[in-house]
Amino acid sequence: MRRSSTSASTVYGPVKSWRLGLSLGIDLLFINSICSFRCVYCQLGKINVHTAARRVFVPTERVMSDLKASDWQAVDVITLSGSGEPALAANLGEVIHEVKAFTRKPVVVLTNSAHLNDDQVRRELCEADKVFCKLDAADDQTLQMINRPVDGVTALSLVEGIKSFRAEYPGYLAIQMMIMPGNRREIDRLANLLKEIGPDEAQLNTPLRPVPREWVVEARGNDQSLSCPAVRLRTIDRAEAKSIEAELRRLTGLNIACAYRE
Repeated sequence: MRRSSTSASTVYGPVKSWRLGLSLGIDLLFINSICSFRCVYCQLGKINVHTAARRVFVPTERVMSDLKASDWQAVDVITLSGSGEPALAANLGEVIHEVKAFTRKPVVVLTNSAHLNDDQVRRELCEADKVFCKLDAADDQTLQMINRPVDGVTALSLVEGIKSFRAEYPGYLAIQMMIMPGNRREIDRLANLLKEIGPDEAQLNTPLRPVPREWVVEARGNDQSLSCPAVRLRTIDRAEAKSIEAELRRLTGLNIACAYRE
């Protein structure tokens, strides 16, 4: 486990996000890297705690204290992501409510979608202004190859959870897709799932960030030059990404955002 003394806060950034502008991150899992997925492209490196169990990892009071000590006034949005899956934090809803009340800034949550079949998680997320849901695979084989979820999570359960959330959520819903050579062949099937879900936007990404060989808390941001051993994964290049973007737009009629911007 690796932690830097310069990163002793649950609040990090601001981070320049291609989707959100200047974003201040909140990490509800700050004690470790904790997630129900172990994605091959995870920017955190190794997920040390692979679990689907929800609990409070960092008290809300600590989060709000760190937030008040940060330069939150200068950012466009507050984003809950951090050292794993924020929906695992049992105080997720409480933090969203308090952050919105204090800052009056839009709150965004990045989720791997694995917990959207939980009524309580969906209720808590409904207070966020934007929720970005991961969907990288159209079948279980690809899900296991890329996302490596905890037992019980399937491609179908992910889609059904997102659809349930979509039916209840009044805010802006985006689907994040990490396209790699391993799932490039699934674009048609992913397009069909996008049409079923009907999000406000689909976001096309590819693993441009280095993947550390161990958990590095500094990787919560978008630092491309980590001071630790890291590997670069195979990506789709700009030309192929733009081709897929056009293909998805044609197949779905949705707004498609691409990490390779003009």
